Amino acid sequence: MKNKINNNDFMNIGIVCFPTYGGSGVVATELGKALAGKGHKVHFMSYSQPFRLNIFSENIFYHEVSVNDYPLFDYPPYESVLASKIVDVAMYEHLDLLHVHYAIPHASVAYTAQQILKSKKINLPYITTLHGTDITLVGRDPSFEPVIRFSLNCSNIITSVSESLKRDTLKTFKIDNKISVVPNFINIKEYDPLSDLCCYKKKYAPNGEKILIHISNFRKVKRVEDVLEVFNKVRKEIPCKLILVGDGPERAAIDLLCRKLQTCSDIINLGKINDPKEVLSIADLFVLPSETESFGLSALEAMAMKVPVISTDTGGLPEVNIHGKTGFLSKVGDINDMAVNALKLLKNNKLLNSFKENAFEHAKKFDIDNILPQYLKLYRQLLKK
Repeated sequence: MKNKINNNDFMNIGIVCFPTYGGSGVVATELGKALAGKGHKVHFMSYSQPFRLNIFSENIFYHEVSVNDYPLFDYPPYESVLASKIVDVAMYEHLDLLHVHYAIPHASVAYTAQQILKSKKINLPYITTLHGTDITLVGRDPSFEPVIRFSLNCSNIITSVSESLKRDTLKTFKIDNKISVVPNFINIKEYDPLSDLCCYKKKYAPNGEKILIHISNFRKVKRVEDVLEVFNKVRKEIPCKLILVGDGPERAAIDLLCRKLQTCSDIINLGKINDPKEVLSIADLFVLPSETESFGLSALEAMAMKVPVISTDTGGLPEVNIHGKTGFLSKVGDINDMAVNALKLLKNNKLLNSFKENAFEHAKKFDIDNILPQYLKLYRQLLKK
């Protein structure tokens, strides 16, 4: 068994996450970078390097989970390989704790690794952070329910990124474990507007048009077609451009809709971008009409760049976007209301500038310096048990 950690000791922390462009991978990576900056050693484990991770940073280590193809398997046994990797890293890097992001399959894999290590007289407590679709979408599949419920109940600590997600989890699963809410975060120091903002903006809006922006992974749940419908209504009232950042399964449908609406000439598709701060810095409004958002990290990133948000009122979005202050909230699918709210801001520069400042001030509350101590407190609590 390992020695207990004192408050001033540096920890050896394992982080398991998906490496993709989704919010859970971004949050896990940025959390690890912040922990490393405080002197803790952070070991990332994933099937490829997280796209925001710089492995040349001090105190950061990356352990690739390599899954070989075998003729016997239709699907490679990722969970088994990941569990083995966790055991290996825990033993040879002397991990103090494991933090897994996204319940499926990471919570159950963490439990498996924990039991294997117990047989070797090694204690590895683990924290599971719930990010959203692992509960609200995939987690609702009955075939996953028993495993998710068991692995969450066996987690030493559970966190969720919003009060809304906490309620959804308790409603969907019979969780006996306490769930602590630790919101997503940004590093506000990194959100500085471009010095040559006017020149950069002219590239996309040469005649001074207002700029609307949407960033997502273009899945159905993001309702990107609603973005185009809202933009079409706004475009009929004032000159404007729409910038789309991201890619995904709905891209073809979006291309067809812009042709149908005859708005393609005013829409700029930038595809996937590792860091959207530059393009956010020239936007006037951020549009997020999602079916569900457990938090809305992209909205927070927009607000940190002083971009008000036009969003739906679903999930955790009302915890991020304050109606009538940092932006406006509408019912899912109410494109008329979203367009009216957008025009209310875009036609009144004084009001728009006020919302921009409000958005930035509210985003400060989610700065990493305010959120990191909450995770560190949970880590210390975990290691004192």
